[in-house]
Amino acid sequence: MLASASPRRRAILAALGLAFDIVEADVDERILPDETPEQAALRLAVAKARAGAAVHSNCIALGADTVVAVGARALGKPASAGDAVETLRRLRGRSHRVLTGVAAAVASDDGQPAIFSRLAATSVWMRDYTDDAIREYVASGDPLDKAGSYAIQAPIFRPVERIEGCFLTVVGLPLPEVLEVLALAGLPVPPITAAALAGICPSCTDAARLL
Repeated sequence: MLASASPRRRAILAALGLAFDIVEADVDERILPDETPEQAALRLAVAKARAGAAVHSNCIALGADTVVAVGARALGKPASAGDAVETLRRLRGRSHRVLTGVAAAVASDDGQPAIFSRLAATSVWMRDYTDDAIREYVASGDPLDKAGSYAIQAPIFRPVERIEGCFLTVVGLPLPEVLEVLALAGLPVPPITAAALAGICPSCTDAARLL
């Protein structure tokens, strides 16, 4: 059970060849005061997995959450178009970290699911894009449901100059960590095919771990 409505996460998980259903977890994604980006990404991933397991007791529920970190500050999804503009200006021409937590929850008879979680981090450097480019991108609506107010794969805006680490961490579902938590939860997954991996991450830096 994938506890996410994200089409990006759905496509990544489908590449593993697993049969799964979707449940949209009703979780408050606001960052807590004094919470580190790492704590926020893991807490929210676990909360989503728990919510999925609560809806369907006879399943393994997979939750994920992505947080953008500028120094010690965690940035989640923008609260408004103005917030998205401000965030993209803050990120422009500099580096930040993208943290994605993943968690698998296995329902148990006592109502307390077993939880297995992992965290992935990628360093991202943004282009020095213009204010006009920011306004055009925000007007498209694309950044309004995304951590840090951008999608790395946005075809026209192309906000990212380069990354160090896993591309799929930035998209929102790092496969090495997903495979690890699913195996811990009792669902070993066969290696992904080279063709399937190329379809979702053509230059995958984790190919040796996945194939």
